[in-house]
Amino acid sequence: MLIKILLTLLFFGITVAVGIYSRKQASSVEGFVLGGRSVGGWLTAFAYGTSYFSAVVFVGYAGQFGWKYGLASTWIGIGNALVGSLLAWLILARRTRLMTQHIQSRTMPDFFGSRFDSQSLRVTASIIAFIFLIPYTAGVYMGISKLFEMGFGIPYEYCAMIMALLTAVYVILGGYKATAINDFIQGIIMLFGIVTVIAVVLGNQGGLTDAVRKMGECVPTAHDLATDKAGLFANFQPGDFASWFGPNALSLLGVVVLTSLGTWGLPQMVGKFYSITDNAAIRRGTVISTIFALVVAGGCYFLGGFGRLYPEPAISPSGKYAYDSIVPSMLETLPDALIAIVVLLVLSASMSTLASLVLTSSSTMTLDLIYRDKKTLPDEAPEGTIDDMVAEKIERRKVVIMRVLIVFFIVISLMIALNPPQFIAQLMGISWGALAGAFLAPFLLGLYWKGVTKAAVWACFVWGVGLTLVNMMLGNALMNPIDCGAVAMLGGFVVVPLVSLLTPKMKAEKLNNIFKCYNK
Repeated sequence: MLIKILLTLLFFGITVAVGIYSRKQASSVEGFVLGGRSVGGWLTAFAYGTSYFSAVVFVGYAGQFGWKYGLASTWIGIGNALVGSLLAWLILARRTRLMTQHIQSRTMPDFFGSRFDSQSLRVTASIIAFIFLIPYTAGVYMGISKLFEMGFGIPYEYCAMIMALLTAVYVILGGYKATAINDFIQGIIMLFGIVTVIAVVLGNQGGLTDAVRKMGECVPTAHDLATDKAGLFANFQPGDFASWFGPNALSLLGVVVLTSLGTWGLPQMVGKFYSITDNAAIRRGTVISTIFALVVAGGCYFLGGFGRLYPEPAISPSGKYAYDSIVPSMLETLPDALIAIVVLLVLSASMSTLASLVLTSSSTMTLDLIYRDKKTLPDEAPEGTIDDMVAEKIERRKVVIMRVLIVFFIVISLMIALNPPQFIAQLMGISWGALAGAFLAPFLLGLYWKGVTKAAVWACFVWGVGLTLVNMMLGNALMNPIDCGAVAMLGGFVVVPLVSLLTPKMKAEKLNNIFKCYNK
């Protein structure tokens, strides 16, 4: 216990120290939100990876999908690395950096407002982002708190409050730069931790060969079959839990789509590309981010795939397995020093994601709802100028408001986490489905295609949020939240082109001015 406490206190101390160190760079809006757009490839890559993989993945997703698909759940981690990281960087990073700098966009809702010349789109996008980032944040609290409860014996509620307080301190002090530096430190801990834990867990099962053989002997439990409304195990064959594609490849594909493609439309993920310095940093970041995702995400899902070799999880009050307890139960038998590493691993993953979420939410509310500055493109005449002293005072006021809203956002999400309505994976499915369903298609196509119309963006907002809400209000009667999220995302690529072809285009002069940033 002494080892665990000392390591955790050291971690907390370093985290706060980084916030203090970075506070001078967080005095302006550009510095607080984007680190002055001067963050290098290494820091951006780790910031992207650690924001991507939190306790939601390690505790919620790895446990639930490892139980459902066995070792085939590793494909989710591979998909996260190849689609969620590699392709995202290759397709989005350069164009996002160039266009957002050109149109002076600092958030995703700001991008929609400037790219499609619509303040109402900007406001609506900011409201969607704020609302649906809250359940995501609550899921992050739940994941880390369950590990803390297992490792330290501290009640769930206190764990969530400690993490909320610590994250608020260093984000309020240092803004994005503090978040990026801490993400780098936390990412190193995650890489070391996941490799160590996998080695020890497999060793406890007699090695990789024996563990895979035991998984091949596993069959669905009586409770699995009794609650299998989706038909996951309808055609189960002996050995499926150790096979390449598990008991249901199509269902597995839906999870891969949601967790991999979904990141392309999440404001806190895409925002990392706004702040990167140059194309050389993008090339470095692409390689680093992909390797990081292969190790961390691949490792998490590979570890979760062995969940059936441990005691059957308890039944929750809703009549389902308590999937969030699977990974903690796998780790309970580890030595104290390793449990300390695991707790730091998940704490690192969770705090980095939480910091990214609260910074995104506060900046969106401040810049896109409270202060909606009228943007002018480089070739357009400004409508008027204001005194430098007045401008500096407004900048400072914006930063203060963002700091206040960070506290507000953390408190709301903490209240949900203290009274959680669903499992972690379900909370994530709702958030990712609504956000990526609404934002992904218009954002990606808006970077590449001049033909996307304002009406098409509105239609996609209605489609992504509407499908998610209708399914949720019907008690997930249409489909489970994971599949619903995947359908919402992919459906946007039908809605946006179709509506764009049928509705009026933006003025050619305006579009040419926006897209000329790619000619450099």
